[in-house]
Amino acid sequence: MKKRALIFGDSYSTFENHIPEGYAVYYSAQESPNTDVRKVEQTWWHRVMAQAGLELVLNNSWSGSTVGYTGYDNADTSASSSFIFRLRQLIDEGFFDENRIDTAFVFGGTNDSWADAPLGNAKFEGWEEKDLYQVLPAVCYFLWLLKQTLPEARLYCLINTELKQEISDCMRAACARYGITAVTFDHIDKTCGHPTIRGMQDIADTVLQALAE
Repeated sequence: MKKRALIFGDSYSTFENHIPEGYAVYYSAQESPNTDVRKVEQTWWHRVMAQAGLELVLNNSWSGSTVGYTGYDNADTSASSSFIFRLRQLIDEGFFDENRIDTAFVFGGTNDSWADAPLGNAKFEGWEEKDLYQVLPAVCYFLWLLKQTLPEARLYCLINTELKQEISDCMRAACARYGITAVTFDHIDKTCGHPTIRGMQDIADTVLQALAE
């Protein structure tokens, strides 16, 4: 029986027609000067699913999305694109009651870093909603909630290169606290801040190595 997988991501994990309807997309089959990725088979996650023999149940990725509630230009994403809102939405809709998930990948934090959202301080329990407008408490809360929701699944937090150091450190600390595998990249080939075909392979190789451990 194939292991069943879930992805929570941002632009790095999108591809047209492979994410929920209405979610913003970055990668597609259209010609673009910003990327050489044109086929879904070139994405990091498609490569991982194929090579690891995983069945992708849902790719919950939204281009430009932040983990926490503060988006670009201080936009409030508490009821739209934030990772936290999307996870809560799946919980409320009964997704996890209806779908067995064995493996989950989280690949976020990039837009929280780029948007200059307020960092706050890492907080590992006792959150209030106002805390989730700050990046570090939001990252901790999201990973905690995912672990609570999928206590038996293998959870992987992919930590992008070139993040603010505070965000990378917080992700690693939260993973250690909640029993989640942190996957840190040495190098990802990029153009316009996004993985190229080579960069997608860089990501896939590192993730596959983590899965094999």
